[in-house]
Order: sequence, then structure tokens, then C-alpha cells
Amino acid sequence: MSKFAAFYAVLAVLFVLTTMTAAEAFAAQEPPRARTLEEIKTEALARARTGMYPMIGLDPADVSEAFQHIKSKDMDEWAAAFDAVADRYMAQGKSLESSDPGKANAAYLRAWRLYYFGNWPVPISPGKLRSYNKSLEAFVAHGRLLDPPIQVVQIPFEGKEIIGYLRVPKDAKGPVPMVIAINGADSRKENMSLNFDAAIPHGIGYLAVDTPGTGQAPIKASPTADRLYSRVIDWLLARPDVDKTRIAAEGQSWGAYWATKLAIVERARLKCVIAQSPGVHAGYVHGLHEDEMLRNREYLFGLSQVFQYLYGAKSIEEANRISPQMSLVNQHLIGKPTTPMLIIAGAKDTLIPMSDIYLILDNGDIPKDAWINPQGGHLGRQVGVWPDPVIFNKVIIPWLIRHLDMPAAAQ
Repeated sequence: MSKFAAFYAVLAVLFVLTTMTAAEAFAAQEPPRARTLEEIKTEALARARTGMYPMIGLDPADVSEAFQHIKSKDMDEWAAAFDAVADRYMAQGKSLESSDPGKANAAYLRAWRLYYFGNWPVPISPGKLRSYNKSLEAFVAHGRLLDPPIQVVQIPFEGKEIIGYLRVPKDAKGPVPMVIAINGADSRKENMSLNFDAAIPHGIGYLAVDTPGTGQAPIKASPTADRLYSRVIDWLLARPDVDKTRIAAEGQSWGAYWATKLAIVERARLKCVIAQSPGVHAGYVHGLHEDEMLRNREYLFGLSQVFQYLYGAKSIEEANRISPQMSLVNQHLIGKPTTPMLIIAGAKDTLIPMSDIYLILDNGDIPKDAWINPQGGHLGRQVGVWPDPVIFNKVIIPWLIRHLDMPAAAQ
């Protein structure tokens, strides 16, 4: 092991331990426990009112209506309650599509948000899987009513296909720069598509594809799953409407891990990369443990389910056996040359240790930009100050405009 790797291994363990103590001291006074159903409802409604993840864009009245029919933590009961509210908006969208496309689009999007939360954080029961499939139908209906519309694309991949959402700026006068949008562990390509709609008016297109182990991704997470994105880059480079010299990638949370890895292994083909709360080492070697996950209050619920789902593991123990292989230190990548990067993080993040952020910033061959919110949690979020849409519009989009060399007229 190199000197820097040994140093960061020690630092990571110390940081994880001290961060858990500082961020969760209140929980250490009682045995670790999951939120009760009533606590989940109260917290979810509070997040809906403030526009915080995973309740971004959800109408608190719709959430409250669904919660009236949920009496337990049963996954299928949860999904059915949110589906019932969403179905109403889906029917409205279908009835209005020919006469009032604008209102139909709003109804489809409202339905998608409810279906999405109905299957959140992962569709691992029959009811949640139905919610997920309904969410895809609603989002595709929304996407076709946009101007320019979202194109659903199928990219051949190892005998399967990568399904993505491609949106290209309207009336472009030549090949356009593109962003590969990479979702986190419990978000999906649909969430990333909504985020990067903000790039379209600036002349920047996007291709959103599900992260390995999530959504419609054809493979589970593994140390070699970045080959999915290499195939996506191949596909983009073959398109005449894509500027081959201006392809970027942006990843959130789990997606930021892949974005960071791509900044190294695909640096010759990517113009720049944004990684939002990238975990690259400590969390993988430390692993996830049930008591820590139960104590965590930044995550709404179901963290252990998400972790297993990503790897296709049957238990936390199995997932933790795979996890150390994911470390970019263990893969001997940290410290290698990168494409230009922006690293976004929150100093109060209880999911990704700041030691991983410093590990990225302290190594490599070129200066990196960083936006660190001292009052921010995961992804730099701060209630009422820095919700996701504000970070996207005030931090991510301006940085992309500069680093993709957009002309003044597009800004």
C-alpha cells in the first residue's frame, strides 16, 4: 500500500467514527431504531412543504391524502395508496392531452412524482414494482409533450440495452454539447432528466441513463460497471448532432462515484465532470452496518434495502463483502490524471464522509473546483436555502456553461 493510501485509510476510519459521533450524538443516547410510520409521515410531509428530497415537487395535499390510507409499513400498502392518488392525475392527463397539452403535461408530471414516491426507495415488492412501471408510463407521456420532446433511446449493450432519455436543444445550428446525467442510488434517470431540463435553454443537451443497479439499468453495480458509461460515450460520439469535443458527465451521490471514476478512466473523451457528494473510499471499506443505518435521520427510510438492491445482494453482509472492491483507492485510481472537475458536498453530510471529498481534491494532476456548503447535508442540500433545484440552477448549470465553452448568446 502506498503512503498516501495508508494515510487516507487511517484518516477515513477516524473521520467516519468522528462524523457519526458528531452528526448523530442525539441518537447515541437511545438504542438504534428505524423511524416509526408516524415519524416517516411527519418527516415526509415536512420535506414536501420545503421541497426537500425525496419529496421535491410533490404537493403536500397529495402526500397527505395518500398517507390517510397507509396504516402500516407494508410496501404494497404504501405503493397502492400513492398509486390511487397518481392514477387520478394520469387519467386527467390522458383526457386533456388532445385539447390542452399544457395541462395534460402538468397532470402527467404530478402523476409521475406520486408513482415515484410510491415505489421509493427501491421497487422490491410486487406493488412497488407496479408503481415503478406506472411511473415510467407517466414520465414518457410527460416527455413527449415537451418542446423539444424527450426521446426514449435504446443503446445496444452486451446482448441487452441501455434505455435513456435524450433531449437536444431546439433549432441548434450545429452539433451540441451533451451531459451524461447519472442518478443516485434511490433516484432515477427521470429525476436527472428533470434536473437537466434547465440546461436546454443554454444550448446544452443531455442523456440520462439509470445507474448500474437502479431503474432500467441492464447490469448491477460492480467494480467494472463503468463499462456501461463507456458504451454510452461510444453511442454519443457516433451521433452527428453531438459535439464530440464537448461531452460532460454529472453524477449525484452514488452516481457521483461513477462520475468520479469516469473523470479518470474516460478523461480523454470527457470535457469535464461534476461529482455531487462522491463517495469513493471510506464508505466502501467501512461498509454499512444496521445500527448506523437505523440511527441516520438524514435518509428518510430504507437505506439497507437500497444498499442491497444496488448489488443484487440478499443481505447487508453480502453487500459489504462486495463493497471494498468498489473503492477507487483499492482500484488504484485515486491520484491518476483527471478531466476538469467540480466537486460539490455538504460538510454536515451523514452519508458521505468529507474525507472522501478531500481525497479527490488532494490528488490528481490538475486543479479542481469545489463548492462545499458548511451548513449542507448530502449533495450540499440545506433546508430553505439550498434545495436541489437551487443548487442546479446557481451552481451546476453556470459551471457547465463555462466549462463547455458555451457562446455568450447561449448564456
